[in-house]
Amino acid sequence: MLASKVSVLRNFSAIGARFNSTLVIAEHDDAKLSGITLNAITAAQKLNQDISVLVAGASSAKVAEEVSKIANVKRVLVAQDDKLKAQLPERVSETVVAAQKQFNFTHILAGASSFGRGLIPRVAAQLDVSPISEITTVHSTDTFSRPTYAGNAIAKVKSSAAIKVFTVRGTAFEQAASSGGSAATEQSPIGDVKTDLSEFLGQELVKSDRPDLGSAKIIISGGRGLKSGDNFKLLYELADKLGAAVGASRAAVDAGFVANDLQIGQTGKIVAPELYIAVGISGAIQHIAGMKDSKIIVAINKDKEAPIFQIADYGLVADLFKAVPEITAALK
Repeated sequence: MLASKVSVLRNFSAIGARFNSTLVIAEHDDAKLSGITLNAITAAQKLNQDISVLVAGASSAKVAEEVSKIANVKRVLVAQDDKLKAQLPERVSETVVAAQKQFNFTHILAGASSFGRGLIPRVAAQLDVSPISEITTVHSTDTFSRPTYAGNAIAKVKSSAAIKVFTVRGTAFEQAASSGGSAATEQSPIGDVKTDLSEFLGQELVKSDRPDLGSAKIIISGGRGLKSGDNFKLLYELADKLGAAVGASRAAVDAGFVANDLQIGQTGKIVAPELYIAVGISGAIQHIAGMKDSKIIVAINKDKEAPIFQIADYGLVADLFKAVPEITAALK
C-alpha cells in the first residue's frame, strides 16, 4: 500500500511539473541561434525549471544541437519543414499552437525582436489570450513588469489567462549560459501550416565588420546634428577605433541620413551597451526609451540645454565636427 502511494505521488509530481512549464520560441537563421533567445531563456528560468525551446525552420538540426547545450533547458522541440523557411510568423505560429496542444505549456514567450513581435500576437490570437509585450521583470508566474508611456512609467501586470503569452525585452535579462546543458531533443508537430497567406521571396543582408547593435558593448549614435548622411563617416571612423557599432536617432533616419535598421528608440532597437555615445542627438523621449539602460552614457552636443544631458553620465558641450575628429585622432 505504501509503495502504491509513493507511485501516485511521483506521478502527481510529474504532472505538476508539466502543468507549470514554459516554451521559449527560438529565433535563428537555420545556422545560428540569435542572442536574444538566450535572454528569453533567462526570463523563463525565473518562471520555473521546466523549460522547453522550440526550434522551427527549414533546417533546424544544427541550431537544435546548439540549443541543447544551453544551461537549464530541459527539452528541445524540433519542427523541421521547408514550409518553415525563413521563420515566417504566419507559418511558425501554427507550429507553436500545435506544440501547445501536444505539450500543454502554461507560458509561451519569445524575445522582443522583429521576429518575436510578429509571432507572439498571432500565437496569442489563436490561443484566445491577451499577449503581454516586452516584459522587463518576472515577479511570479502570473505577474510581470513592462514599460509604458515610452518607458517613462513601469506597469505591473497580473495575467489571469490560462496560458501566459509574452515577449521579453532582451536588455532587461542577462543571457543564459550557452554551455553546460544536456537537453533531450524530440520532434514537434508542424501543425496546419498554410502556404497561401505568405511566401518567402528573398532577403538582402547588409554585411559589416562592426558588431551588431543588439550585442555591441559600445555604440556610437548620430542624430540630426550631423546634418547629412555623408557626415556619418565621422562616427564610422571613431567606431572602427573603438570596435563599436553605429546607431542613429529616428530624426536622422527620417531625414534619410542612414537606413532604418540603425534606428535606436521606442520604434527602433532597444539597446543597453556598456558605453553609449550620443553625438548630435537632442534626447527626445522616443530615443531615450531605446538606450537609457546603457551602463555609461556620453553626450556630445553644442546645445547645453539639450535634454540628452539630463541622463548622460558625461557630457561634452562642443561642436561635434571638431570634437569627434579630435577624439578619433587621440585614440591609437
